[in-house]
Amino acid sequence: MAPITDEQVETVRALVASIPAGRVSTYGDIAAAAGLSSPRIVAWIMRTDSSDLPWYRVITASGKPAPHLATRQLENLRAEGVLAKDGRVDLRVARHQF
Repeated sequence: MAPITDEQVETVRALVASIPAGRVSTYGDIAAAAGLSSPRIVAWIMRTDSSDLPWYRVITASGKPAPHLATRQLENLRAEGVLAKDGRVDLRVARHQF
């Protein structure tokens, strides 16, 4: 993976910050909006630099949260009115379009 630039980090952070309450986005959606080659880059940025962001609004393309964050993530989403069925968010209903 090529080095990640500060500009890419700031772009991803701005996109995550722009996801409104009650909506979600996928790693792939953010990568596409940021012009990045892979959702994995977004995941890496989120892992290292997102504690001050609404990180819980970013989920996998399957609609599932990251396994190690699932409980906290689903609780935060539920508080904003995003409901999961069998641990999966319906992207057709809750997906944010950039």
